[in-house]
Amino acid sequence: MDCIPRITRAQVFDALSSMANISGYRAVIEAANHFPRFFSGQITAAGKVPPAKILVIGGGVAGLAAAGQAKSMGAIVRAFDTRSVVKEQIESMGAEFLTIDIKEEGGTAGGYSKEMSKDFIDAEHALFAKQAKEVDVIISTALIPGKKAPTLILKEHVMSMKPGSVLVDLAAEAGGNIETTKPGEIYKFNDVTHIGLTDLSSRLPTQSSTLYANNISKFLLSIGEQNHFYINLEDEVVRGSIILEKGNLLWPPPKPVGPPPTAAPAATPAAVLPEKKEDTPFMATFKDSLLTSGGIGTILSLGMAAPNPAFTSMLTTFGMAGIVGYHTVWGVTPALHSPLMSVTNAISGITAVGGLLLMNGGYYPTNSIEALAASAAFVSFINVFGGFLVTKRMLDMFKRPDDPPEYNSLFAIPAALFLGGYGWAALQNLPEIHQAAYLASSLCCVGALAGLSSQKTSRLGNSLGMIGVSGGIVATLGQIAPSTEVLVQMAATLVAGGTIGTIIAKKIQITDLPQLVAAFHSLVGLAAVLTCVSTFIHDCPTVATNPAANVLLTALFLGTYIGGVTFR
Repeated sequence: MDCIPRITRAQVFDALSSMANISGYRAVIEAANHFPRFFSGQITAAGKVPPAKILVIGGGVAGLAAAGQAKSMGAIVRAFDTRSVVKEQIESMGAEFLTIDIKEEGGTAGGYSKEMSKDFIDAEHALFAKQAKEVDVIISTALIPGKKAPTLILKEHVMSMKPGSVLVDLAAEAGGNIETTKPGEIYKFNDVTHIGLTDLSSRLPTQSSTLYANNISKFLLSIGEQNHFYINLEDEVVRGSIILEKGNLLWPPPKPVGPPPTAAPAATPAAVLPEKKEDTPFMATFKDSLLTSGGIGTILSLGMAAPNPAFTSMLTTFGMAGIVGYHTVWGVTPALHSPLMSVTNAISGITAVGGLLLMNGGYYPTNSIEALAASAAFVSFINVFGGFLVTKRMLDMFKRPDDPPEYNSLFAIPAALFLGGYGWAALQNLPEIHQAAYLASSLCCVGALAGLSSQKTSRLGNSLGMIGVSGGIVATLGQIAPSTEVLVQMAATLVAGGTIGTIIAKKIQITDLPQLVAAFHSLVGLAAVLTCVSTFIHDCPTVATNPAANVLLTALFLGTYIGGVTFR
């Protein structure tokens, strides 16, 4: 079974590949068992955890299996092989293919690796010396048929690795690719765990037995014709794997004939394409701001021209169903989970609207309902200002010194258009402008969540969130038209809450930002509880005797319960 030639038709008989696949998978599991950190990167309330970096040497079956498994566990995977043909296979597993400057092909006609020149090996050692200082785990799989495994990781490379690193040598049985490997043993040298096990495939016994049984049974069934067992020496699979026939030694088989050399294609003059001129950072941001202005302006225009409430209601339903559903299906980059949670907290600060609707009295609250409402607005404004600032600080952590300048202040253009256009329409007593403003605010908030799903659009998302929340609050004030005294009270809650949120978000240490996100999230729950309790007290005389108010009572109960759990 070890001698079956590596050709396409014989893949189902290839026991070496089956066992190598298991060994590559198990190598990653063993490495994860001895590695003292997560493989995947995480941003948690306790701090940021970078992903593990894994180097796989060898792009054969075992190497590809190891690269795929390590990538699926969230690690950053790099791989190297002397055969350039495996580059595409390695990259298809999600790994980065490393190269050296020397152009020398390491493949043979049989698909295996060959021994390389001294210059090539020296270049390999230089590459591995650099990688050993950076990576956390090295998995080596390099073998040369009939010869000792090449020594690729030297003792000085091991000495330069970080404490807690792990080395897995799948070539240990053939002498090992790592100079400090002890075949069949797991031990530590220089605080680096060495895994030199030679029975990795047998550590998954059920899987190994199943695959090997499939290999050998399909091989035996393929010999001869249907219902007739026949040793056909013209069959290259049979000829490559047979040792003796009727006492005659047939080993070794004839060497496989490699494919004929292909003629170099005639050089054709490359078409000269006009060079595409990239926008400057200023123009790119300016175009985004104009696009946002156009969208908001269109919605406000529809609100001004709306013939009746049914039109704006239909417009709201269409916009939310179409655009919201489209954007929310996209995945979020793992590194942006905490910034996304932070901007979600800030947008959740729109609970301030509930408090504003219930605020009354004068320059200060005059009863418990108004006090609870003012408290809800105050807590919400802490969340709004602090949440957006925390999101900005988190996104700034990803900035590099050579990144182009940013012009996010240009988003003041659509913000001014929104607030100014709404204010003018409200002064003209256009009744449907309020609903249109709510729609524009909602879409901006959803755009903020969608923007935080990738690094490229994350800052745009934060700006859209600010526009959306600001527009929603202003539209609420325009609809309820509070007295001057109540407006002063509202402004006081905004200034006080915003100041506290800004100070906290600015003073907190970078390493404590995830915990602050969790704290702001609890404020969302507190604001919801205060708003629900205030609403219940305000409407209690009406809902107590009205059976139709059961829906409202259920909503208030759920809001209080879920908000309380969130705050706790």
